[in-house]
Amino acid sequence: MVLKNTDQSPSWTVENSSELYGLDRWGKGYFCINEKGNIAVSPKGSSSKAHDLMQLLNELESRKLKFPLLIRFDDILEECLIDLHKAFKNAINNYEYQGKYQGVFPIKCNQQRHVVEELVTCGAQWHFGLEAGSKAELLIALSILEDPKALLICNGYKDQRYIETAILARKLGRQPVVVIEQASDIELIIKSSILIGASPLIGIRAKLSSQSSGRWSDSIGDKSKFGLTIPEILTTIKKLKKANLLNELKLLHFHLGSQINDIGILKDALQEAGQIYVELINLGAPMGYLDVGGGLGIDYDGSQTASTASTNYSLQNYANDVVATIKECCESNKIQVPTLITESGRAVASHFSILVFNILGKNSLPSDIPRKEEKECLSVKNLRETLGHINNLENEEKQDLAKLQEAWNDALKFKADALAAFRLGYVDLIERAKAEQLTWACAKKIVNQLPKDILLPEELKKLSESLAGTYYANLSVFRSAPDTWAIDQVFPIMPIHRLNEEPNQLGHFADLTCDSDGKLDQFIDNGKVKNLLALHEFKPDDKYLIGLFLGGAYQEVMGNLHNLFGSTNAVHIRLTNKGKYKVEHVIRGNTKSDVLEYLEHDPEHLLERLRISSESAIQAGHLKIHDAQKLMEHVETSLRQSTYLQD
Repeated sequence: MVLKNTDQSPSWTVENSSELYGLDRWGKGYFCINEKGNIAVSPKGSSSKAHDLMQLLNELESRKLKFPLLIRFDDILEECLIDLHKAFKNAINNYEYQGKYQGVFPIKCNQQRHVVEELVTCGAQWHFGLEAGSKAELLIALSILEDPKALLICNGYKDQRYIETAILARKLGRQPVVVIEQASDIELIIKSSILIGASPLIGIRAKLSSQSSGRWSDSIGDKSKFGLTIPEILTTIKKLKKANLLNELKLLHFHLGSQINDIGILKDALQEAGQIYVELINLGAPMGYLDVGGGLGIDYDGSQTASTASTNYSLQNYANDVVATIKECCESNKIQVPTLITESGRAVASHFSILVFNILGKNSLPSDIPRKEEKECLSVKNLRETLGHINNLENEEKQDLAKLQEAWNDALKFKADALAAFRLGYVDLIERAKAEQLTWACAKKIVNQLPKDILLPEELKKLSESLAGTYYANLSVFRSAPDTWAIDQVFPIMPIHRLNEEPNQLGHFADLTCDSDGKLDQFIDNGKVKNLLALHEFKPDDKYLIGLFLGGAYQEVMGNLHNLFGSTNAVHIRLTNKGKYKVEHVIRGNTKSDVLEYLEHDPEHLLERLRISSESAIQAGHLKIHDAQKLMEHVETSLRQSTYLQD
């Protein structure tokens, strides 16, 4: 759909684009728009040099890296880690907290090797650790985390081999903490400790009675998947004491959910957890660590509200509440404060990656006015008259919504008449096409006359959505942004160039899959969600690139192979001392051969079967030899290429 002002406004500035897409509200100083109208990235924050993203992409393309392309800025990852530790350091100093902070990164948030290695390397100065939620993640952590002072929190479902591995890792000099999350875990810990003759560090996850909110509210309370109730905790204490393992109980853990949007919820949970911690010490456990879990949220839409896509608190607010609440609880009970642990994955990893995809084409409703013929059916004549009436309304000094509504009702009636006549065979396909074109021409004229910032009738309000264009995106939503489909997560999405031009179109995105759910049609709107995004006119001969931001957490690891679209190309970018950048790592995306083998299809077998079929066709005279060779070359080349569309 074309917006009301179709002429390029000479007064449109990059500041207008920044306001339109909310860039200053959610970008945290990492992203801005330069004078060329391109997104610029400042990996070390707004005070550092900004790098033109389009220039970077052009240079990456010259390295044969095709779209869609995932760009990871390791400096942003490091900055987010610095900000996290700075916030807790400030809180500890301000509240004179006698303990310390020691965070861990949940591997499930982003299991990519270069990402985990980067976090461990950058976090070494704070002995930053890892959290594993499965045996496979435990193996990753054991191979990467060599710091004997860093914590390895072992969560998730456990079998005996999992627990034995953790015990042996402690002998290796690691600090694994096996968290009891289900009542059955305690028996496995006791059995494994007896078998090996050693024990792990032990933690308990509590099911708090405090209430949570948002998508992950079931992570807390009686119906939560993991954690022990208070009676189960007391039973566990008795069993540990009987097995002479109570001295190894060092940690209390709880979790509020993946994106805490309301700081008030956190305060209630901290007070309850603090009291449980005190009681565990009174029952004879040495303790020493309090793990407040994940949930530190990020502001996806920049509204700073308690909506599901935002938070009503800052990082410093979060750290202050954790430190102050636990200090108050411990001091009032005259016990030593614990080392505080967070499992903040979303807050650390979200900002550091940008998914850039190109637009392949655009589709919109046909609204060109068809040429007038001498003989036309009555419905088409009526629609032409209605269009003329709407044009006349444009010249009136004050827009009359009632007249516009009446004109649209007339247009819909005449279109229905044409369709009914077509079904009965009185109108041919050409006349039906004219009726549809004229109807949407009426709709476009009406939308261009609708006044802004007033309450519109429902039928007129929906006209904008009806006229919106579909922009065909070279990506798979299911592979690269699965949360948009699965849980209606909204991410900041915007063009990364042409931002010094006024976007005069409204549209949404359809991906490459043959699934109707494969679309992006929910966009941030300063605390609300809108179904259409302001975009520029698509020019078939020019690139039009779109960026999906803040998707560094969960999206890659949760993506699937719908329609066999595999992983995208990915690059890791680092700043140099001279203010330039270097490409540290290039991770090539899946080829078609890769995804076929993953599903147990043998590419060589596929080629051989196709060769045999070609020979049969040649013998039957249906296929020439050079055509058969060309077919085989196409297939062989395609198997080596990305699963996405190529130029």
